[in-house]
Amino acid sequence: MSRLSGPALRLTVLIGESDRWRHRPLYSEIVHRARKAGLAGASVFRGIEGFGASSLVHTTRLLSLSEDLPVAVVIVDEEERVRAFLPQLDGMVAEGLVLLDRCEVVTYAGRESGHEPGREPGPGEAPE
Repeated sequence: MSRLSGPALRLTVLIGESDRWRHRPLYSEIVHRARKAGLAGASVFRGIEGFGASSLVHTTRLLSLSEDLPVAVVIVDEEERVRAFLPQLDGMVAEGLVLLDRCEVVTYAGRESGHEPGREPGPGEAPE
C-alpha cells in the first residue's frame, strides 16, 4: 500500500484533551472524520506541557496536574484532499490552532493484513 509520495500537505490541529464535540473527544471526532473522508492517515499526540491563546499553562507535572493537556491531531495527504477536508473542522474547533504546512512524504507504508512487525511469515505468507 503506497499511494502517497512526494509533495503533500500536513494539517495539524492543536486543541485541548478535554475539548468535546457532541459528548465525544474532539480529537477522536477529527480522526474518524478524516478516515471517513478517505485521507491517507491521522495521528493524535498528547503533549506533556503547553499553553495557547489563553496563556494558561497545562502540564503533567505532579504538583500541577492538568486535565486539559495539549493534543495535536496530525493529518498528511495530497494538498487538494487536505484542503477539501478543512470545512469539516468549521465550527468544531472553537478553541485551538489549525495549521497547514507543505511537506514531502518519503515513506508511506501500511501493514499487510495478518502481518505483525517482528514476526516471521508463516506458511503460505510472503516474506517482506
